Amino acid sequence: MADNAAIQEAGRKTMLRCENLTRIYSEGPQDITVLENLELEVRAGERVAVVGSSGSGKTTLLNLLGGLDRPSRGRVRVADQDLSVLGEAALGRFRNRHIGFVYQFHHLLAELTAVENAALPLIVRGQSRREAKERARGILAKVGMQARSEHKPGELSGGERQRVAIARALVTDPSVMLMDEPTGNLDQHTAASILALMDELASTTACAFVIVTHDMGLAAHQDRVLRLDAGRLTPA
Repeated sequence: MADNAAIQEAGRKTMLRCENLTRIYSEGPQDITVLENLELEVRAGERVAVVGSSGSGKTTLLNLLGGLDRPSRGRVRVADQDLSVLGEAALGRFRNRHIGFVYQFHHLLAELTAVENAALPLIVRGQSRREAKERARGILAKVGMQARSEHKPGELSGGERQRVAIARALVTDPSVMLMDEPTGNLDQHTAASILALMDELASTTACAFVIVTHDMGLAAHQDRVLRLDAGRLTPA
């Protein structure tokens, strides 16, 4: 995690920027425009919620922001890096270092313990298992999972599994955190605990948060709420 001085310095920086972002899919003879000339800027420590009806393009937007999909036009910049100029291998390395993903379903590996799951991005990067697990334990402690670090996902509650997924996303100290319905699969009490954790992370890390959700309560808790409709973002 960044120290307070680094966070204050980073707070002046734009971590994520979209310029004229457009995504068009071809279905037979027909082109379907999902996103059109979309603009977005998110600064370090800022939390932006994106809401919209099913099929409005929220998942497409998240995939473009994370470099999992390529735009038809326009560009995405993360930490001053234009993703469009990176080849697939370079993009994968950049994602590993700068972009954290948290989904509605935790996608933890059942055969690995919490600490092994959290350490996985660092191991993929080539860091030694000992160093990766040491870093992962520190992050698990910050999300309240230190005592459960040696448990496998099947031995954890839904909220605990989501905390491990958040730790896995944070272990690389990302510039941007992308969250797709992070509380959508949780009961109200557990969702509230994840919300409190997100509040703490926003104040103690130097990354920018983009949260896609149908939950207006979760959205209203963020710094800004944007609505995705007809391929464009507008204040909600």
